[in-house]
Amino acid sequence: MLEIVTFPNEILKRKTNPVKSVDAEIRDIIAQMKETMYKNDGIGLAANQVNIPLSIMVIDTTSREEEGEKFKGVLINPTLVAKEDQIKFKEGCLSFPGLQVEVIRAKEVLIKAINEFEEEITLKLTGLPAVVFQHEFDHLSGITFLDRLSGIKKRFALEKYQKMLKEQVGA
Repeated sequence: MLEIVTFPNEILKRKTNPVKSVDAEIRDIIAQMKETMYKNDGIGLAANQVNIPLSIMVIDTTSREEEGEKFKGVLINPTLVAKEDQIKFKEGCLSFPGLQVEVIRAKEVLIKAINEFEEEITLKLTGLPAVVFQHEFDHLSGITFLDRLSGIKKRFALEKYQKMLKEQVGA
């Protein structure tokens, strides 16, 4: 299992590098990322959240939604082709343990990526899978969900997060 880096670790602010080929090392990273995501009860994880500066994300929303679209997969070197509509969604993040903030995202996205078998894929995601993709895609771009908030909401969320960290240290 890999260790999840938490904010304010600098790697979370850096854009990741593209994967050149899906070799044994990359497949091992993917397997470890999946294990880390599941052990931490996550539904998405970007490689830079585990201190690996590569453009890889793993997503599995199958355990979370009663109804609606579900998605489980590995996306390497993803690109966002198009997005439609908007949805307000309360998001959590493994790199901000315990913090949840409401973020406005596209309700539907069209994406291109490479899967773990090195096949080019095009996907249309809606609802929760679209939200999770955008959250992880932001990570790969060096953007956190706090960066999606307005100034005052961002400051409030940061203060709340710092207070939670102090309480954990004091516990």
